Amino acid sequence: MSTWARAWHDALYGEGGFYRRAEGPSGHFETATHGPVGRALATTLLGLARDAGAHAVVDVGAGRGELLHALRDAGHEGLLVGVDVVERPADLDPAWGWVPSPGGAALPSARDVEEALGAPLDGALVVAHEWLDVVPCVVAQVDDEGRLREVHVDHDGTETLGEDVGADDLAWAQRWWPAREPGQRVEVGRARDDAWSGMLDAWRPRGAVAVDYGHVRSQRPESGTLSGYRDGAVTAPAPDGSCDVTAHVAVDSLRHDELVMGADAVRRWGPSAASPEHDLARRD
Repeated sequence: MSTWARAWHDALYGEGGFYRRAEGPSGHFETATHGPVGRALATTLLGLARDAGAHAVVDVGAGRGELLHALRDAGHEGLLVGVDVVERPADLDPAWGWVPSPGGAALPSARDVEEALGAPLDGALVVAHEWLDVVPCVVAQVDDEGRLREVHVDHDGTETLGEDVGADDLAWAQRWWPAREPGQRVEVGRARDDAWSGMLDAWRPRGAVAVDYGHVRSQRPESGTLSGYRDGAVTAPAPDGSCDVTAHVAVDSLRHDELVMGADAVRRWGPSAASPEHDLARRD
């Protein structure tokens, strides 16, 4: 058995891990980077980039370049760079940059990204679209004595309770995700907070936005959100490399200037969401 954080990382980013497989995540499910929703997302991000004065976009967790294609289709004429654990996709526009990443919380250096960008990062908007939910984190549970203990997991997903969480993780939980009743779960977001802050400090972009499934302190789910996805369906989260393993993000603990719901972001920066004329339903 291993801690969830370690097993999760190996299952996604290790040799033969889920994100390194040839079909990629898009072989199992669609995200908001696909289809009409992808175009709306791209238009929204370009509106945000204009507000921030950014001429380039760096996509962290770029998959096979789906968002990069959507940004171009939405009219972006500036620089584009993708960052992901896989090698450069064959169908990527030669003008776009690509930087392989170690995976998880680890990111390439600012120098490597700027080389691929061909410009300083202080003119770029960094987009972390569904990156942080797959940065592995400590999974913990309150035991019968009220202690918060780290959850260990076997290859097939079988769980047991291990040692008490460390002092730093306990302090994070007490501040951001207090849990006291036996059986309550906590997905300790400290690794995500550190990854996000580390990127901001190392890269110093013009702007940065994390787009993800998330929750705030007043709405933490008592049983957590750890889930698996395979072949378009939710499945038990087994760290065997056969499925995506993800957990929602404690977004309010991230270093930020503003939290914005997705629908509000579209209204603010995206395409018009005005309702069509009702009579159009009769002829269109």
